[in-house]
Amino acid sequence: MEAQAQGLLETEPLQGRDDDAVASADFSSMLSEEEKEELKAELVQLEDEITTLRQVLSAKERHLVEIKQKLGMNLMNELKQNFSKSWHDMQTSTAYKKTHETLSHAGQKATAAFSNVGTAISKKFGDMRRK
Repeated sequence: MEAQAQGLLETEPLQGRDDDAVASADFSSMLSEEEKEELKAELVQLEDEITTLRQVLSAKERHLVEIKQKLGMNLMNELKQNFSKSWHDMQTSTAYKKTHETLSHAGQKATAAFSNVGTAISKKFGDMRRK
């Protein structure tokens, strides 16, 4: 008997299909008229509170924009600051420094190689003119 009673008193939170079952259940027939009226009044109160909170949030967002404008902060400035900080952080990273070093070295070698090729080609053209 205790095992059966335990099933009615589960302490685990509702799971997937339990949520669906509760959401689709019609409890209105189980409520008295007084309970229905109380719930309707609570619903109206909650809706009013949500509306008020939205209005307060909107006012605070406008105030935030005003403060940012007074401080000279705008979207473009914020983007520039974020970009500058990110660029600086990247340039000071070990990976960037190693890559920069490697590419600089490779660039120097490539420049030297092109210079040698250019010299060799010039020499060949010079030799061809003499003949």
